[in-house]
Amino acid sequence: MSDLRFDGRVAVITGAGRGLGRAYALLLASLGAKVVVNDTGATISGESAGRDPADISPADEVVREIVEAGGEAVASTESVATAEGGRAIVEAAVDRFGRIDVLIHNAGNNRYSPLAEMTYEDFDAVLDVHLRGAFNVVRPAFPLMCEAGYGRIVLTSSIGGLYGNHRVANYAAAKGGIIGLSNVAAIEGAEHGVTSNVIVPAALTRLAEGLDTSKYPPMDPELAAPAVGWLAHESCSITGEMLVTIAGRIARAFIAETPGVYRPSWTIAEVGEQIDSIRDTDDPWILPTVSGHVDHIIRSFATATGVDAGAAAQKGSTHVG
Repeated sequence: MSDLRFDGRVAVITGAGRGLGRAYALLLASLGAKVVVNDTGATISGESAGRDPADISPADEVVREIVEAGGEAVASTESVATAEGGRAIVEAAVDRFGRIDVLIHNAGNNRYSPLAEMTYEDFDAVLDVHLRGAFNVVRPAFPLMCEAGYGRIVLTSSIGGLYGNHRVANYAAAKGGIIGLSNVAAIEGAEHGVTSNVIVPAALTRLAEGLDTSKYPPMDPELAAPAVGWLAHESCSITGEMLVTIAGRIARAFIAETPGVYRPSWTIAEVGEQIDSIRDTDDPWILPTVSGHVDHIIRSFATATGVDAGAAAQKGSTHVG
């Protein structure tokens, strides 16, 4: 069975020199996309790898693979951690191929530390690449996509961003923030043909070095790549959502609210007395990102008044909370 193709599309993929990003770049290029392969060649902690300048960079190596297979690609070694670097990465696509259709932000680093001991430098260094890095490439790419009337943005979160984990407060905070950024891009891009979604991938890459993975099922990066490919394709029918991919399983992750409990006034003690009902997940609200902000207000106001009083929010400011 032939796969969906990307002929005529231009894709920018950050962190594409190794691991998941490399798998994304090779897949899209094999299906006709012209690819900007961005990678600084840094270590896992985000520091310079100390390579011999004469050595081929990870980005150049992936470009070589793509070209030898008959595809088109260009390397970019700029860092997503600065606004200037983000602009240069997007400009590489426009300068070389004349457009940008797909943006996949995969670049990442990690600096492990218990929360009580984490340095401010290590916190910022991780946010700079993951969260600020996402903004630094989305910001220049987004208006180009809106002007063209088409775009596919795929940002990378993590189960660490959804659920947290030990010794990764910086990483978890960054990955959680990416979800909010993607949601805003989805809302503001909806009328312009621009979708934005989040991939929550798990694969055995160099980040797994030192772990005992002998009992893990197959988790090669190539197994996660098709989910990203679909989110990046013109046939993608969702926006403002999160897809999880791990060991061959693809699922949707989503944010939901319980219906909760309404009272015209509360005491602290009453919150405690009602906490089980407040937390009851039997009939959750699952609100779509593109209308979720307003839907949340309308439903909440309706609970308080017994009528659709929240509809007034659509006529005025919808920024509540």
